[in-house]
Formats: sequence, structure tokens, C-alpha cells
Amino acid sequence: MKLTALRLHNVRRFAGKGVAIEGIGAGVNVLCAANEQGKSTAFEALHALFFQAHSGTGKAVQSLRPYSGGNPLVEADIDNVEGRFRLTKQFYGGKRASVTDLGSGRLIAQADEAEAFIAELTRGGAGGPAGLLWVRQGLTGIDQRTKGEEEGERRVRETLLTSVQGEVEALTGGRRMARILAACEAELGPLVTATGRPKVGGRYAAAIEDFERLVAEEARLAVEMAALRDALDRRRATRQRLAELENVEEKARRRRDTEAAEAAYEAARRHGEALKTAEAEAGLAQHRHEEALKTLSDFEAGLRRAAELAVRREQALERRDAARARRDSVRANNDAAQAELDAAEAEEREQQALLGRLDAALRARDAAEHLERLRQQLEKAEAQRALVEAEEAAFVALDIPAAKVRQLQEIELDLLRRRTARDAHRPNFRIDYHEGAEGRVRQGGTPIAGGQDQVFAATTQLEIEGVGTLTLRAGAERDDGGLAALEEQRRQMVSALGVDTLAAAQTRLAAAQDKAGSVKLARQRLADLAPEGLVPLQGEIARLAAAQVDRLEIKGDPQRARQAVEAAGAKVARTRNAARELAPLVEQAGNGVVEAETTLAGIDSEWAALQGLLGAEALRVERLEGLRNREQNARVALALAQAQVEQLRPLAQDVSAAEDTLRRVRSIEAAADQAMAQLNVVLADLNGQISSRSSDAVEEHLIEVQEQLEAARASVARFRTEIAVLERLRRELVAARSAARDLYLKPVVSELLPMLGLLFDDIDIVFDEETLLPQSVRRNGLDEDVDRLSGGMREQLSILTRLAFARLLARDGRAAPVILDDALVYSDDDRIERMFDALHRQARDQQILVFSCRQRAFARLGGNVLQMVDWTPGA
Repeated sequence: MKLTALRLHNVRRFAGKGVAIEGIGAGVNVLCAANEQGKSTAFEALHALFFQAHSGTGKAVQSLRPYSGGNPLVEADIDNVEGRFRLTKQFYGGKRASVTDLGSGRLIAQADEAEAFIAELTRGGAGGPAGLLWVRQGLTGIDQRTKGEEEGERRVRETLLTSVQGEVEALTGGRRMARILAACEAELGPLVTATGRPKVGGRYAAAIEDFERLVAEEARLAVEMAALRDALDRRRATRQRLAELENVEEKARRRRDTEAAEAAYEAARRHGEALKTAEAEAGLAQHRHEEALKTLSDFEAGLRRAAELAVRREQALERRDAARARRDSVRANNDAAQAELDAAEAEEREQQALLGRLDAALRARDAAEHLERLRQQLEKAEAQRALVEAEEAAFVALDIPAAKVRQLQEIELDLLRRRTARDAHRPNFRIDYHEGAEGRVRQGGTPIAGGQDQVFAATTQLEIEGVGTLTLRAGAERDDGGLAALEEQRRQMVSALGVDTLAAAQTRLAAAQDKAGSVKLARQRLADLAPEGLVPLQGEIARLAAAQVDRLEIKGDPQRARQAVEAAGAKVARTRNAARELAPLVEQAGNGVVEAETTLAGIDSEWAALQGLLGAEALRVERLEGLRNREQNARVALALAQAQVEQLRPLAQDVSAAEDTLRRVRSIEAAADQAMAQLNVVLADLNGQISSRSSDAVEEHLIEVQEQLEAARASVARFRTEIAVLERLRRELVAARSAARDLYLKPVVSELLPMLGLLFDDIDIVFDEETLLPQSVRRNGLDEDVDRLSGGMREQLSILTRLAFARLLARDGRAAPVILDDALVYSDDDRIERMFDALHRQARDQQILVFSCRQRAFARLGGNVLQMVDWTPGA
């Protein structure tokens, strides 16, 4: 078969237009054009024409369609021994296939018949000779194929070699071996996969599936058969047990036992309830006696406590008045001592100032003769300065504002006054009895003393003899929050001062004042030694040492002034010590008042509570006698209730034991009834199961399945034997073919070696036994694997091998054009010219089409130069 023309319309980049390649002749035909001109598009269109069905929409067909859509049309003219024909296919819309005889212009086939005509031209589809010889762009390498494509081409090469090697007709190689091996593969293919597993949908897999199904069915029927036998055994045992339970005498005996247990339980229950009632009465009597005894004890204790509190209250009043008097006296003494201290300090400051002036005059007059004295004075001043710094640091640690302490003291006093004022503002009344009056007004049964103010809160009742009861009511006391606010203020002030109590604050204040006096005295002494500071003193000493100082007139006696200063300091110390001695007394006196007020308030609170408990004093004796009688009556009632309990307890019966017996006999009767009901249900279920399985003929079905299982097991065994025999035959045939492979590789080697000689010197080729492609080359005595060769040499070797197979196809009567789409891309200039020579040599009786974008290099190829021209279908 030879191509004479190729036309395509609306294919890929040729959207909406057509191109044609006309004048394709024998020998070498060359189409050179720049990239993106449609060479590969023409190749793919020709491939689809021969190998894709016109009704298909596979990936190869989809790749022909332009982005804008449309219906690709491909047309080719061919020439073979039968004549000249035009092959046409249109894909997608208006899809069609046709074959036209160009000699007569007659349409000889279309649709499926046209597809069959085209398939016969290629004999084997894309895996046939044309698929072997048509090389797409970029796929010239020997190993650049998919696994399916490699296997298809291998089979083509193998068939081709066995067909052209006429003298190798023995079973170990040639067509008979290939047919036997193919038949063996055809027998194994439907049975097992390439890995030896059962093939899905095959007869062997179906036999195994049937065998496994029968095994499962046999197991299921065996389980049902066992269940049927178990149901029969259980039904027999159930009927026997039901007959025992339904016996009339047994049922009557169970009924008698139940009635007897019920009567015994009822008698025990009634007696138990009577005993419980008596015990409850005894418990209630016990509780009443204990309550009466406690009330009597509390009343007697309250009487004793009231007598004690009356004495203590009088003593507390006396202590409070004494504490107040002592506090006022100490405060007056403290104020006088403070005034005396202030006067003494003022006098001391005045004397110290006078002494300083006298000392300055003396230093000015006696500078020369007293230089050594000044130096000693400087030393003392420096020591005094260190003392002042130490005293100041101690004062800072103790310092506390006196005003704050006084304010805290005032708050404490204000709190006491407010509490006292609260009591003073409560309602009060006073009774003045006429002289010689015998009657008395009582409050709570207690006579009210005459001529004294009586304070009360809320409501009180006065009993006037011979008149009646006078009820006095006071309005509700209102707390304006003053006490709570003062207490909160006191708490905040104590926290701010960093002390716990007023006494601690006063003690710290006294210590701070003492330290302040010490600091003041130390400063004054430092001022005495260095009134203007140490630096001026040092400068003065230096000045006196360097120059003579004029004498100054002394106005006053320095010694007497110094004595006056010392006397004033001693007076300050005495008055300060006196004030310090009085500070704890002030604090102690204030604390004594607070303590006395607190004690009195506690006594009054307890006294009021006791008055509520004891009631009126006149009625206390009568009430005490009533409580004693109540306790005695409760004791007698308790003794009677306990006697009743002791009388009933010996006759008590064990209600729990009677109840347990009743529960047991009832449970026996109920269990028997429940067991009969359950056995009837079980018996009905068993009858249903037995009837169901008996109607299904489980045992007969099981025998049938076992027979079928034996037949299926034998069938699987036969398949396994057949598969083992076929696999053994295949192994032996492959081994024999491998041994004879060298014999039928000679034709392709004979065709290939002359072409190799055009390119290489001293080269030999070794073919792979499996792929029937070059595996290694030998040059200069060295073997090299094909996959280690350079890209250019592998490309050249691949094309020469395809040309050799093309010659074999032609000799076998199946000539097909060789089509190379940019197949020579890695070859150098020298090798490419030699490849051109090889192509022309093979083209003597072979059609070769070369597509290339290398216009300058392929200009030296020669041959028939083709052009792509515009084409309109039907023109």
C-alpha cells in the first residue's frame, strides 16, 4: 500500500478550513515546514483515518477537534495491487466513513464496511505493521513506548519474523510454534490472569465460585439440621416438665401453703403494730419528761445567774465611774506637761542662739590662740553630724502624725459617746412614790424603785397594783449609720497608721516624739559645734591658720550662756520625760473606760436575756413550783408507758420471718404459674420451628447439596489440572523458542547490517529474546547496552531497525509506507547525511514519508518535496 494524497478539513489548528498534501509518490517524500504549520496535525489525522472508528469520540478523536468545535474531516488516496482508492472519514456531526474506487469513481463501501476495508489494509490495527512503522514526533527511541504498545509491537515483530523465515518450520520455532503458543495462551487467557489468579468472569472462576457457594450452602443446611434435632429434643423435655407443673394435687398443695403463710403473717403484723404503738407512746413520754426536766434545770440555773449578775452590775457601774474620773485627771496632767515642754524647748532655743552668737564672737577674737580648739571642735562636729544622721533615720522609721493619733483618739471617744448617747436617747420613765405608799409598780413582776430613771426599748408593760397594766411603746430605733461609719473610719485610720490599736499608735507617737527631741537636740548640738556647717568651719580654720584675726568685743559671758543652754536642755529633758511618763497613763485610762463600758454593756445584755427567760420576779416562785410538778407528772407517765411496752414485748412475733415465709410460698406458686406460661410459649415456638423445617425438607435438601458439592469439587480439580498442563506446555514452548531464537532473527539482522555499515564501522547487534529489539551493540570488541548509548545513536538505531522490519513486511507482501514525524532530531550533520543515504537505499521498493521542521538540514535529503496547499471539500 502506498499513499498518494492526504487531505484534512477543520482539524486542530485548521479550524474552518482545509489543507491538502498532493503528489505523494514512491520512494522518499519530504515535507519540510516551520513549526506550527500542521505537519504533526497531518500525521495525527492520517493515524485517526486508519485506526479510529468514525463513530468514536475517544481521546484521539477529541484531540482532532478545534477549540471552536466542528466536525473534523480526513481524506486519503491510496494505491495497492487491487487499484486506487479514496478513504474518507468525518467525525462528530455528520459522522461517516466511505471508500471510493478512483478508477471508476464508484462508492464501494461506507460505514462499517468502509471500516472493515480500512482495517484490512493495516492488518492488526495500531499494533500491526503500520503501527510499527509510523513514528510520532518525539517517540523515535527504542524504549519510549507504553507497556501495551511494546507488547503489540513485539507480537508484530515475532509474527513477521516467523512468516519470512521459510526454512525454520520445526516446532521449536516458526509459524507452527507461534500458533501453538498462541493457542496455549488463548486457552489459558479465559481461565487465569497473567499472575495465575482465576480470571473474573471465566469458567474457572465460575467453577470456584459455584464450589464456594455450595460449601456455604452445605454449612447452612447442616446448621438448620442440627437446629431441627435440637428443637425436637427440647419439645420432648418441655412437655414432660409442663405435665409435672400442671398436676392437680401439686397445685392444691401450693395454694394451702400460701393461705397458711398469709394468716400467720397477718397475726404477727397486728401484734407488731400494737407493740410499735406502745413503744411510740413510751418514746413520746420519754421526750416530754426530758423536756420538762431541762426546762426546770434551765429555770433554776437562770435564777442563780440573775443573782450573780445583779452583784456584778453594781460593781461594773462603780468601776466605770472610777475609770472616767481617772481618765479626766490623767488628761489634765498630760496637757499641763505638754505646755511645760513647749515652753522649755522655746527657752532652750533662745539660749542656744545666744550661745552661738557669743561663740562666734569668741572665735573671731581668739582665732589665733584657739586654732587647736577649733580643730578639736571640727572633729566633734563631724561626729555629731553622724549622730544626727543616725537619729534622723531612726525618727523617720518611728514618725507618726500626732494629729492623726489625736484624731484616732477622738474617734474612739466619739464611738463611746455615740454608744452612750444611743442608750441615753432611748425612752425612759421615772416613778416617785408618795411617802408611806404601800403599793408598788412592777415591771415584769419586779417592783420598780422610785426616784430613778428607767430606760426601755420597743415595748414594756408596767403592772400597777389595784389599777391594771400600763403598756409603754417606743418608736423603732433608727440607726443613721453614724456608728458604722465611725467604726469604718477607725479601721481605715488604724490601717493607714500601720498599727493595730490606739494604744499602739500612742506608744509609737511617744517614741517618735522622744526621738524627735533627740534629733532636735542632736541638731542643736551640731549647730553649736558648726552653726554654719562643717565646710565653713574648715575654711575658717584654714583662714585662721594662714592669717592673723582681729580681736572682737565680747558682749556677755559665754560661760554663763553655756550654762543657761545646758540648764534649758536639762529642763527640756525633764519635761519631755514627764510627758512621756504620762502618755501610757493616758492610754491606760482611756482603755480602762472602754473596758468598763464594754463589761457593763455585756452584763446588761445578759441581764435582759435572763429577764425574758425568768419572767416577772413575783411569779418566779410559783412558776418554779409548776415546773417541778410538770417534771414529776412526766416521770409518772413515762413509767406507765414503759410498763405497757414490757407487757407486750414478750408476746411479739417475728414479722420479718413470717413475711419471708409468705413471700417464699407466694413466689413458689407464682413461679410455677409463670413457668407453665413460659413453657406453653416455648412449646408453641418449638412446634412452629419444627413444622417450618419439616416442610422445607432440610435433610433431603442437604443430601442434594452434598452431591452437587462433590461434582463442583471434581470440576475445580479438572480445571486446576488443565491449567497446570497448559502452564507446563507454555513454559516448555517458551524455552524451546528461546533456544531457536537465533535462527529466525537472521532475516532482520540481514536487513539491518548493510544499513548499519553506512553509519558505523565494525558494529554488531544483539537482539533481546523477549522484545525482539536491539539490546546491545558491540564496537571495537566492547559491548554497550542500548539504553547507555547517546540520544542520537539510539535514534538512528531505532529508525534503521524500523526500516529493516519495513523491508521484511514488503517481502511478506504487506508493504506499508514508513512515516517519520521529526524523527531525526539528535543526529549530527555527518550522521544525518548517512541516514539520508540509508533512507534512499530502502526507498527503492518502499514508500517513505518524512516530516521535519529542519528545513536547511533536510534540504540535502532530496527525494520528492511535498507542499501543503489549501483545500475545500467537494471542490
